[in-house]
Amino acid sequence: MSRMLAIVEREMRKFFRSPTLMIMSLMMPILQLLIMGNAFGGKIVGAHVAVVDYDHGPQAVRIREGFDSIAVNIKTFTTVEYSDENKAREDVRTGKIDGAVIIPAQYSRRVYAQDAPRIGFVVDNSDLFTSSSIEAEMQALVTALTTPVIQPRVATAIALEIVELYPYVNYMKFLLPACIALAMYISVMIGGGMLYIDDKARGVHEGYLVTPITKLELVFGLNMAGAIKAVLSGISLTVIGSLMAGLGIIFNPMADLEILALIVVTSIAFNGMMFLLMVRVDDPLVPRAMFGILNLLLFYPSGAMYPIAAFPVWLRAIAVVDPFTYCIHGFKAILLKDGGFVAIQYDLLFLFVFGIGTLLIATPLFKRTL
Repeated sequence: MSRMLAIVEREMRKFFRSPTLMIMSLMMPILQLLIMGNAFGGKIVGAHVAVVDYDHGPQAVRIREGFDSIAVNIKTFTTVEYSDENKAREDVRTGKIDGAVIIPAQYSRRVYAQDAPRIGFVVDNSDLFTSSSIEAEMQALVTALTTPVIQPRVATAIALEIVELYPYVNYMKFLLPACIALAMYISVMIGGGMLYIDDKARGVHEGYLVTPITKLELVFGLNMAGAIKAVLSGISLTVIGSLMAGLGIIFNPMADLEILALIVVTSIAFNGMMFLLMVRVDDPLVPRAMFGILNLLLFYPSGAMYPIAAFPVWLRAIAVVDPFTYCIHGFKAILLKDGGFVAIQYDLLFLFVFGIGTLLIATPLFKRTL
């Protein structure tokens, strides 16, 4: 045990003597949380919608009043007056405006006659997020216009009442679990995999070969040091990210213990996986080349950015064996839902078994000769 701890001490001393390395392992996830958390998931504001009014009747005025209400309150879009439908369509096509509403002639008369009145809406659907937001507001406006002023005493339509279990989760909160996992992965990749290959290439491991250190002690010592580095990164980003996202769950002692357990087993899983991938690698350029590929294969299929239920079968198969999947699910269950130990018990079990399993596989592959 003392020999293994000596390896850990050496690795940690080297790590703390490189503050740039420590900062860089945290900067990318923090910047991702800060920039992507504010760049995605927000509400559309200030879009421009043309209005071509061929009716000018009282019902057309009601539509315009609805547009003014949207522009003043939720500010999804503002209206621009157009006199020609063709010109409005062309401007939508060329991107000068985001949509166009066509109020046909005789619209008010058809409303009063209940003769299937219609409003045309031309939308630029090349930008699905913007078009969906404008369409949703337009649909809500049309629903409000068709609602009778005097409601019937007996409800004839089915009503859906939505009950939200949790407070509003903005995109920064949603992205936080993924950023914590990414910070730990970067720490393992830089502070574990890359340093391991660099030390091997520089002959550092050659010094271990003249000592009585066994192969098992050397493997577990290197991996323990790598896991400690990942734990420090995970704790740091959990605290910093939770404060940035406005999550008060970190002030709950029980939740802190659950998060710490999840960070520890995730560190073991990530480090074991990385050591297994690097145990036979000798070229220092290989881990740098593998960084982007592993990030693509592990991060995006995990459900960090998009739900797994929408994946094709082959991509779901990757998600099942991906440690990122269980790490991110566990962090979401605690940070966003406060689900308790019951919500993460299977995540903890998988990550622990995965980490120990990869270490046991990597140990016989480790070479004592350079």
